[in-house]
Amino acid sequence: MSDPRNAAHDKKVSHDKKHQEEAEANKAEANKAEAASEAAPETEPAPGGPSPEAIAVHEGSLAVLTQVKDMEFHSRANLERLSTLMLTVEDELKQKAFAASLGELFSAQDVVQTQLTAFITAYQAECETI
Repeated sequence: MSDPRNAAHDKKVSHDKKHQEEAEANKAEANKAEAASEAAPETEPAPGGPSPEAIAVHEGSLAVLTQVKDMEFHSRANLERLSTLMLTVEDELKQKAFAASLGELFSAQDVVQTQLTAFITAYQAECETI
């Protein structure tokens, strides 16, 4: 039988790779949006078009959304690190009391991760309506 730690490590490596690719895609998307906004000439809006204030609010909202998505990415990385540390402390070092403390930290970080994901979904929908 193969060692379950090897399987867990392989899963973690593939998970990290996937999330790094997502982060790079998000950065590329943000850079593309930033380049498009810089390249767009500043002209007077057509009558009935969005006002400059509305455009500024939309751009500010997109900037906030990008920052929150970055926080969510780092939150996910923290979850992964905490789970690795928890396994190390519990299985390799046999320090059950500290593993329980790390488990509580993991639970708290999971709550933050869940709330960030819910916020991103709601805020993204709001940004699309602006």
